Amino acid sequence: MNAPGRLILIAGPCVVESERLCLQVASALKRACDRLGIFYIFKASYDKANRTSAESFRGPGLERGLAVLANVRARVGVPILTDIHTEAQAAAAARVADILQVPAFLCRQTDLIAAAVRTGRIVNLKKGQFLSPEEMGQVIGKAKRADGKKLLLTERGTTFGYHNLVADMRSIPILRRFGFPVIFDATHSVQLPGGGGDRSGGQREFAPVLARAALAAGADGIFIETHPEPERALSDGPNMIPLASMPTLLKSLLKVYSAVQ
Repeated sequence: MNAPGRLILIAGPCVVESERLCLQVASALKRACDRLGIFYIFKASYDKANRTSAESFRGPGLERGLAVLANVRARVGVPILTDIHTEAQAAAAARVADILQVPAFLCRQTDLIAAAVRTGRIVNLKKGQFLSPEEMGQVIGKAKRADGKKLLLTERGTTFGYHNLVADMRSIPILRRFGFPVIFDATHSVQLPGGGGDRSGGQREFAPVLARAALAAGADGIFIETHPEPERALSDGPNMIPLASMPTLLKSLLKVYSAVQ
């Protein structure tokens, strides 16, 4: 990934709902980012293995989902990020994705981290909701033991009582001390885990506020889940940003990032 001095945006729908949706979101965001000089990475999951309920939509699965992501990469011309949940998925996902993501819930899984690193792809390590930023040093240590050198670190909030997360902006400079780019996950940080009973709730209105604060604190990039119609999204709709709102949001984020730089 070559983005020195440029704001990084990792964005897309939470899960691969359809190829049409992924192409629509990726194309719209690429146009907006190209105009603004933002380095854009498309994100979507082929499988959401950590849904609150066993009845929730998980995605098309490994084979079909990766085929969609490969088509987005080829047709839109953007790097791809997707998450893996088992060691066996790492090699298959690496054939399509430029960045493999270790989900927050799995960030202490030593073998999963090693499998992701050994593909040679960039690995995005998401900080667990149950970890302090200092504790991510142990996670990074596991990646380094597998010869991991191309890492991203993502802050996504910390568990704060029942059905709530808090985003502590001290986490940004602490994570930066480890020597890797730091991304702030604005939409998962406003998630209300299990707040809807059999699903998570969210407070999307606060995502732009936290994103600007994270950039002011020194974050290198922002992670945002977005959808043309969040109310109809099959996963994480309450905390997703409407796609139509993204160009205006990106302009405001770039102003903050440029001022700090």
